[in-house]
Amino acid sequence: MKASPADQQQLLRLQSIDTRLQQLAHRLRSLPQTADLQALAERDAGVRGRRAEAVGALEDARAELGRIESDVEVVEKRIARDGERLTHTSSMKDVAALESELVSLRKRLADLEDLELVVMQKVEDAEARVAAIDEERATIAAETARLEGERDEAAGGLGVERDGAERDRAAIAATIPDDLLAFYEQRRTRGAGVGAALLRQRTCSGCTITLTGSDLAAVRRAAPDEVVQCPECDRILVRTDESGL
Repeated sequence: MKASPADQQQLLRLQSIDTRLQQLAHRLRSLPQTADLQALAERDAGVRGRRAEAVGALEDARAELGRIESDVEVVEKRIARDGERLTHTSSMKDVAALESELVSLRKRLADLEDLELVVMQKVEDAEARVAAIDEERATIAAETARLEGERDEAAGGLGVERDGAERDRAAIAATIPDDLLAFYEQRRTRGAGVGAALLRQRTCSGCTITLTGSDLAAVRRAAPDEVVQCPECDRILVRTDESGL
């Protein structure tokens, strides 16, 4: 590939900005609030699981209470019905039967009312557990909001710097021939974010290998407008007065 020395040197400017953009991206990912927010998210997931279990227990207790209240209502109606019948019958046999049934119904009603109190307490306890969990989640939400505010404030400055670097990158990239830019991008993808490196005192600044022997001779023979690559890391080697050739 052919490219003027000036265009090749533009790659160094582009690489400098790309390196800066990588550093900014790393700093954005590594903001101290990020790890804390992740920990809070994991904690909240656990709390949500506990809340689902607590809500399930509450719903079961309420359903149980509803069944007992329904049974209480049925027994109370039967007591009222039998009491009404008792006042209107003159048959001793019927009176005896109704009185016996009323004794049984009142015993059943007393047992149901005792059980109702137990289950009402169970419902109150379950409601208290859900309320406590909701309070814990509210605390987590408040802490999350605080950390997100701190993170966004810290990221804001980095974001402004990143936006400026991206504008500078676009301006420089626009001056580089398309084929050279595409080749640089290909090398950068393969080279861990570094597509072009300065050859300084016969040493590649990308992988720090020093050219010797036939590799050095090949670079020395290459025309100034020939795009050469490092024999070790395959990145574009940009030659300047510092190259020591």
